[in-house]
Amino acid sequence: MILLEAAAGAGLAKFGAAIGAAIAVIGAAFGIGNIGKSTVESIARQPSAAGDIRSAMILSAAFVEGCALFAIVVCALILFF
Repeated sequence: MILLEAAAGAGLAKFGAAIGAAIAVIGAAFGIGNIGKSTVESIARQPSAAGDIRSAMILSAAFVEGCALFAIVVCALILFF
């Protein structure tokens, strides 16, 4: 009886890890999309600052991508351990 309850709990943990990874990916995609949209608007308003704006965009996108990768690694650890 206890073994069946533990197996059901493990299944729910794996489902939760999969949902967590999906939410992390969706959030990162939304964040990077907003960064790109804002960058294009900023460059259109002030083309002379395109280099500074572009470098800030790349840095921000890298931070968002790093956070998403960290979340996916945590979910994978939950999934396999």
